[in-house]
Amino acid sequence: MRGDLTQGNVMKTMLRFAVPMILGNLLQQCYNVADTLIVGRFLGAGALAAVGSSFTLMTFLTSILLGLCMGSGAVFSIRFGQQNHEGLKECMCASFALIAALTVALNLLAFAGTDAVIAFLKVPQEIQGMMREYLLVIFCGIAATFLYNYFASLLRAVGNSLAPLIFLAVSAVLNIVLDLWFVLGLGRGVAGAALATVIAQYVSGIGIALYTWRFCPYLRVSRRHCRVKWRSVREIAGFSILTCLQQSVMNFGILMVQGLVNSFGTTVMAAFAAAVKIDSFAYMPVQDFGNAFSTFIAQNYGARREDRIRAGLKGAVITAFAFCSLVSLLVWIFARPLMLLFVRAEETAIIAEGVRYLRIEGAFYCGIGCLFLLYGLYRALGRPGMSVVLTIASLGTRVVLAYALSAVPALGVTGIWWSVPIGWALADAIGLLYYQKRKKMLFDY
Repeated sequence: MRGDLTQGNVMKTMLRFAVPMILGNLLQQCYNVADTLIVGRFLGAGALAAVGSSFTLMTFLTSILLGLCMGSGAVFSIRFGQQNHEGLKECMCASFALIAALTVALNLLAFAGTDAVIAFLKVPQEIQGMMREYLLVIFCGIAATFLYNYFASLLRAVGNSLAPLIFLAVSAVLNIVLDLWFVLGLGRGVAGAALATVIAQYVSGIGIALYTWRFCPYLRVSRRHCRVKWRSVREIAGFSILTCLQQSVMNFGILMVQGLVNSFGTTVMAAFAAAVKIDSFAYMPVQDFGNAFSTFIAQNYGARREDRIRAGLKGAVITAFAFCSLVSLLVWIFARPLMLLFVRAEETAIIAEGVRYLRIEGAFYCGIGCLFLLYGLYRALGRPGMSVVLTIASLGTRVVLAYALSAVPALGVTGIWWSVPIGWALADAIGLLYYQKRKKMLFDY
């Protein structure tokens, strides 16, 4: 099944494509939410803190692969919009070889550097053992993350966002079932939670690869497509490496903030671990809408449909801001009940800190919604470097302010929470100003 996003009603086409992506990534969040909820409820605050810090690290590592796949997906979308199927298959081969090689290297580095990373993150001594135990298992799923994201990006580039959703739904349910079995039934602790996630990841990764080969014959490559063509390699590398840089810079900044959070002790670590899951779940739909918007723009850019690009841009802004405003209100109202999903009621200090975080971040989701649309727009129009600039502005501000404001006695850890929306606002201002100044150049084919 494939979808041409260059035809039909603009908003209906975009939303029909976006909804499966949104549902799919909400399910992907279930991987981490299931781990956090079960670990927090049944293994205690120490285990919750260990898994939460591991999640931040894994987000950074997998963001490298995700960025490479997203960058490749932009090229795939442009080739599909141009109806250049031979060029699409050449780019598929170049992309797969490049990302597979980097996946192997990343996996080896992750295993070799486990202890160094734990030290860098300033993890308290009492939970270092649990974090190491969790990481050594979860690292085994890095290859599965590559497989799923590569084939999901490929299928979405040709307009099929339903198949990735189905495979993710199956693996998300499997992850929850295995979490309960390994942690509660077998008593495997944090390693059991990690093993459940890894098995579920391989089900989705291998499953979507087999589906693509069996049911998408128009995407099958032959030997002639696998010959190295440096033009294709350069194009894929240009998009992929810059998008990877954008994703990894973003998550490296978060990783640095995680180290600062850890310095405030286990209570703040546990509050951050739970609140970040809620936070990510809340704005994940608009992030995925931004990715769907990017594919829509890229296909129409390849087809030279500037009228649809402008109409899609207007509709996307209205949709994203309406959604973010609603979610901000809900998170503000239900911050405490949401924290109670992850933390026992008697852990009052953890709940209070988590609620403070959510009410600061949650009030400004329109800021990150705008930023996701800007990322998607510049990636689709062949300006992935601008996404890197916006990420550096956002995360650089966040990191600098987090360290500066948290050192003020009157603010403490609250200064870390306030640094985030300030970073979003600065990046949005830069991105919008650039668009206004360079609008004509951006649509220069």
